[in-house]
Amino acid sequence: MSRVAKRPILIPEDIKIELNLQSISIKGKYGHLLRTIHDSVKMEYLNDKITFSVRSGFSDAWAQAGTSRALVNSMIIGVSRKFSKKLQFSGVGYRVSITKGNIINMSLGYSHPIVYSLPPYIEAENPSPTEIIIKGVDKQLVGQIAANLRSYRRPEPYKGKGIRYSNEIVRIKEAKKK
Repeated sequence: MSRVAKRPILIPEDIKIELNLQSISIKGKYGHLLRTIHDSVKMEYLNDKITFSVRSGFSDAWAQAGTSRALVNSMIIGVSRKFSKKLQFSGVGYRVSITKGNIINMSLGYSHPIVYSLPPYIEAENPSPTEIIIKGVDKQLVGQIAANLRSYRRPEPYKGKGIRYSNEIVRIKEAKKK
């Protein structure tokens, strides 16, 4: 049985929640998120707490309940605080800039600049020419966009050049000896 699903989620005062059968709508100061929960999970919202339980007849009900609780908790954190991922560009001539309309221009050693257009509900900051911070209320979407940007030039193991997460450690291999 899932132990995650048995803990209730405490709702902060500035968050508004609406339950409609299997869908949950969460509004906060940074945005609005909507999600449909699996049919095997039953949600209840009482006294600023959301509790999760299972419906009979499903073999993986507790697993789905734990997943649903984690997803709803991430939604609450997202609309109240936002999620962010920081990427660092390391290499000679590797640069990033943000233009109007949430368009990211990257120079990654190719013969052409790479242009990436962000969705309207995701924002990016550029504290230095070699760093970019992706922010948004949807945890999955922020992580996916950061992974898409990183996929243009992953860190290589010999010099460590490429795009890496700020907390990522790239192990450098030893060069071939004569």
